[in-house]
Parts: sequence; structure tokens; C-alpha cells
Amino acid sequence: MAYNQPQPHPRFSVLSSSSLSSLEHLSPVGSSTRFSLPSAPSISTTSAPKPGQRPNIYDRNLNKTRAAEVSASAFAFLFSELVQYTHKRVNGINDLERRLNTLGYRVGMRVLELMSWRAEGSTKAPKREIRFLPALMNIHTHVWRAVFGRPADAIEKSVQNADEYMIIDNDPPITRHISVPRDMSSLSCSSFTAGIVEAVLDGLGFPARVTAHNTPTGQYPGRTTILIKLEQSVLDREEAMKP
Repeated sequence: MAYNQPQPHPRFSVLSSSSLSSLEHLSPVGSSTRFSLPSAPSISTTSAPKPGQRPNIYDRNLNKTRAAEVSASAFAFLFSELVQYTHKRVNGINDLERRLNTLGYRVGMRVLELMSWRAEGSTKAPKREIRFLPALMNIHTHVWRAVFGRPADAIEKSVQNADEYMIIDNDPPITRHISVPRDMSSLSCSSFTAGIVEAVLDGLGFPARVTAHNTPTGQYPGRTTILIKLEQSVLDREEAMKP
């Protein structure tokens, strides 16, 4: 009986088949020789830092760094380098936005994990939202503040499509210092932010497809709309939960 090979998650990189084949000789399966490995020495993870040595970042209390700020110039430089690095390895604007979305998705998973851990540690009865609108308000306010230092500007619902919602950011910090060439005017580097939102929604149990779109105005030339298109299963569940 033949079994189908499981497919890897599209957002995570895996070893290629050629790499796997090159590692086959490292596997002990099928070998007749017996071997043993020496026991690993015990390692103490609570050793005190040496005098004058800076503490390890992994030893910091996550609750104490909740209000810590990151240098805006350092963040802008890092994100600019990320966009340029990715741009050199894609075939077009759509591919670039897709890769930025994937990178943002990985960040969003860690943001949700950190916020959930802090919520459980700061309250005796942590609450998990089971309705979509409260969850969306949480993203608009708390997730935006955790990532960008302030809440988003507005939330809108599509009049034509019941499965579409929008988060409006008039001046996204992530693209404030990014200059896009004229031949790539349709590029939205906020696809990185869209990936963060999509990861948080998936983690909360509201699967959706999230994209970023440039919607400039005279007052806000960098205005961005994060478009959320929910899956039908979410709409069905919301309808069933109505009182």
C-alpha cells in the first residue's frame, strides 16, 4: 500500500530532497554495527554572570520588558535591509509582497505567543475571545501597540462583502522611511504587517486571508489599509453564536 508523502507547511522552509539524500549516510537505521555515545556532562544554566559581563538576553524577565522601546532608526534600518535583501531574490512585486507576508506571519506567531503568556501571568482568569469583533478590536489596539507602540487608526467593515473587514493605519511606522521606486508604485511593504495580522487571527481561531493596500490621501500620503477576508467557516460560526 502506498502512502502519500506529507507536504510541508508553505510558510516554513524545509530541507530539499537533495539535502535529505546527502544525510542518509548519517542515519543508523539499516546498519549492523552497534555503537554507544558517551553521556553528556551536566550543564548548569543558573551560573552567575562574571563581574563586568552583561546579562544574557534570554535571562531577562519578559514581563519587565513589556514597556521597553526599540530605537526607531534601528528598526527602520533593519526593515529596509530586509526589504532590499528580499527584493533581490524575487521575480516581481507579487512575489515580494508574498515573501514579506510570510516573514510577517512568523513574527505574528511569536507576538501572539508572547501576549498570551503575559496575559496568563498578569491575571488570574485570562480571557480568550471567541467572537470575531472583540478579537479584531484586540488586534487594532493591543497587538498594534505591542508591535508599533500605538493603536491603529480605525476599523471598517465592507458594505458590499460581509466577509471583509479593514484596519486603517494613516501613518504606518514600518514604511515611514521606505521610498518605493516609481516602477514599483503598487508595492505595499505593509504586507509584512498583513502577515502579522494573519498569524494572530489564525492563532485565535479566525482563519482569514490578509493583504495590504496603499490608500493614500492628501492628508496621509502613506495611508495603508489592511484587508481581512474571513473564511466561510468563521462567518458560519458567528451566525450560529448570535443570541
